[in-house]
Amino acid sequence: MNTMDTHTDASKNPKPAAATRSPRRRLALGLGAALVGLGGVSLAHAFGEFPAKVPVPADNPMTPEKIALGKQLYFDPRISLSGAESCDTCHQVASNGTDNLPLSFGVFGRVDAPRNTPSVYNAAFNTVQFWDGRANSLEEQAMGPIQNPVEMDMHPKLVVERLEQIPGYREEFAQVFGGKDPITMGNVVKAIASYERTLITPDSPYDQYVKGDKKALDASATAGMGLFKSMGCATCHAGPMFDNPGTPMGTGFFQKFPLQPANPQCAKYEQKYQFMKDPGRFDVTHNPADKYYYKVPGLRNVALTAPYFHNGSVQTLPQAVRVMAACQLGKDLNDEQVKDVVAFLDSLTGKFPKETLPRLPQTPNTTILMGVPQLEKAAAQKK
Repeated sequence: MNTMDTHTDASKNPKPAAATRSPRRRLALGLGAALVGLGGVSLAHAFGEFPAKVPVPADNPMTPEKIALGKQLYFDPRISLSGAESCDTCHQVASNGTDNLPLSFGVFGRVDAPRNTPSVYNAAFNTVQFWDGRANSLEEQAMGPIQNPVEMDMHPKLVVERLEQIPGYREEFAQVFGGKDPITMGNVVKAIASYERTLITPDSPYDQYVKGDKKALDASATAGMGLFKSMGCATCHAGPMFDNPGTPMGTGFFQKFPLQPANPQCAKYEQKYQFMKDPGRFDVTHNPADKYYYKVPGLRNVALTAPYFHNGSVQTLPQAVRVMAACQLGKDLNDEQVKDVVAFLDSLTGKFPKETLPRLPQTPNTTILMGVPQLEKAAAQKK
């Protein structure tokens, strides 16, 4: 497993902010400000530019027809047991790719515990998917929620049976995939993943700054960028997506959280937010060494995806910054430093594509969802 510890030095914790700002306030921010002063654009380049293309697997090339089919399936609640939840229910593309809930609701009001829903935007760049990294591709990720008993609770056979009853889908799957029986679970997730690879958000203020527009970031954001680098945040939140330092697709980059639970301030946060109730990647590997390890999340659009952390327990980004400083770096940031780091993180909000709802193929003169309430009642009686 690919992990990296963050080195900290408690003796170098930042001092509290002065009551009155001086003209040289930024010097009080330490090395971060010095780095910015030496060349902010060069420092920004160290994180990497937004990729020109998304990675596409050889066995699932993108075509306009496949993307259109995947978009329909993404918004179609009929691939859930209840007939009421779609991929978009939790990963809302008209918003920020999440539902902004601490924990999402699945079929029949079941609560998707214990982890917060990540954004689907820029998920195409994730080298692995889910907080615990259990899926190596978007295709594998799309398969997970559909079958998960809390989320959509659909057996692949039932997904295929439902879709085969919809004339429009029979025609579209035949056009996109061909073959005698084109409607398969494998083709369903290939189409969904192809659509999801179009959900990217380039051209953030940070990206404009990297390209040479020095006015794209204000003084607070550039100071925050320097702090982000000098404090060690970029050790893990690296690369164009601020999630890994160059890990290849299919290979996870994980970090322990909290890394410093014995830090007095982190201990207070742990008591309040109970991060360690979830064993993390241990659920996948069952290796004790993997307890409390998670895939390092990307920071693109992080300003829009509250609440934060794997359990969705922290409501605001400034508080999340304080938690990370204490629990990962052993540092206690002052208000000015928090403000600057948040200003930098705000600059990572990109431009979202214009999304319109697709027209879903229908079943004229009938419905394929008869008996759904009875299905849930029968399932409850079995428990």
